[in-house]
This record gives sequence, C-alpha cells and structure tokens, in this order.
Amino acid sequence: MESFQTTDGHLLREHATIIRQLVLQSLTEAGSGHLGASLGLADVFTALYFSVLRHDPAKPQWPERDRLVLSIGHAAPVLYATLAHAGYFKTEELQSLRKLGSRLQGHPGRDHGLPGLELSAGSLGQGLSVAIGMALAARFDGLNHTVFVVMGDGELQEGSVWEAAMAASHHHLDNLVAIVDRNGVQIDGPTEKVMHLEPLADKWKSFGWNVAECDGHNREQLIETLKHRRNATQPLVVLAHTIMGKGIPAIEGDYRWHGKVPSREQLPGFLKDLRNMHKT
Repeated sequence: MESFQTTDGHLLREHATIIRQLVLQSLTEAGSGHLGASLGLADVFTALYFSVLRHDPAKPQWPERDRLVLSIGHAAPVLYATLAHAGYFKTEELQSLRKLGSRLQGHPGRDHGLPGLELSAGSLGQGLSVAIGMALAARFDGLNHTVFVVMGDGELQEGSVWEAAMAASHHHLDNLVAIVDRNGVQIDGPTEKVMHLEPLADKWKSFGWNVAECDGHNREQLIETLKHRRNATQPLVVLAHTIMGKGIPAIEGDYRWHGKVPSREQLPGFLKDLRNMHKT
C-alpha cells in the first residue's frame, strides 16, 4: 500500500513513540507480559509497517502483501500495538491484552481472528522454518512478495534455527529477510553468558546468507538496509542492535524486565520518559 509508506523522520519518530506508549498502556492493564523486547523492537516495527512492508490494513488477506512472521512470540505486544496503530483494528482493543476471550493473547494466535497475523507463535525457534515455507510457496505460486521474520537473539540458541538457515540458503530464497533483535540479553541474563553466540555475523555468512548489521533504533538506517538489499540471490539476515526496554532509562538493558510490566503507579513516569525521548 504505497500511500501508507513514509520516509519522513519526524513522522516515523512519532509512530515509534505512539507504539511504545500503546505497549506500556496495554501491558500495565494486563498486569503481565513481556515489556523489554516489545519496547526494544518498536523502531524495527515502525520501519517495517510504515515504510518497508507492502500491506493494506483494509485488505489484510491481500495476496500480494508482504508477510511478517513474528517468531519471538512473547513480543506480541509490539506487534499488536503496531497493527492497531496502523489501522488493522481499534486501539481500544489493546486494553483486552491477555484477558479471557480476547483476540490479543500472550502469544499471537491466528485462530483468535485478529487481522494481520501470519503465524501462531509459541515455542521459540519455529518462525524461520514457517517463513521459509511461505517464501517457497510464493515462488511456486508466482507471487511477488517478501517474507520477513523477526527473531530474538536468545532464540538463535535453538538448533532448529540453523537447520532452517541451511535450507533457506540451499533454496536461494531471495524473497526472505530475517531480522534478529540483537539486544544481547534473554530471560536468564546476557546471551553471551547463557549460550555464547558470537561471532554471529560469521555464523550466518557460513550458512550462505547475506548479512547486514545496523542500529536497530535508527529507523532510517533500517529502512535503507531493508529496502535496498544487495546480491538478492540469497536470503538476507539483518542483525539489528537494540536496547531491551528502549525509552525507559531505569529498565534499559536490564534482563529482569524481560517478562515484567510496570505497576499502575509506575506508568505515568514511564510515559513521561517516552515523551522526553520523543523530544530528543
């Protein structure tokens, strides 16, 4: 949907701020959920949904749409907030997050009927395989769209990720883009202490992927990287370096906020932090 896309830096910053605010408000209302990655990924999702992806909120099943697979399913709040802000459903519904009977469960579920979801995400390590299937199906059906899959860096400790990476390279899937949320922390602590990942870029290269690294909070850099892919005979992985909890100085980079949410008393201060970040 070309009219939906923008490269205006001020407008993109405004979108990212609103998405972070919606994430905070919905998680506080829910009383549980995963805040850290959702705040950290807000700029990535802003770049995708407001500049990179071909999509139409009025036609969520448009055959030529780009597909966005959220493999890191516990980051559902940022996907929900982005979809609502983009117009897939009313933002008021975000207040039903994680509630009984809601379409917005803790992990995305296609059977709940929420528009814009491409994958029911639960166990980590599965999204890349599903995205490969989608990319192959597009090739067989003669469709001209790109499949994007968002993964966490801790998720890369799953062996299934590397089996899938090998398959994607083997099939020369130039219509597949993986984005790794490289924030360096997971639920139990720093990734490099839990399970050493580096040299991460070299690993992906050795599996036959094109590799790009960028600041995951620099929306313009993200857009440039994703829109102008080079050597499009192989899949691309973007290692997006982010800060978990971005926008709230008191929690940035603190793995203890991986699955923690603010109290109602903390919410006004956290929202103020986001407004201050928007001004800088």
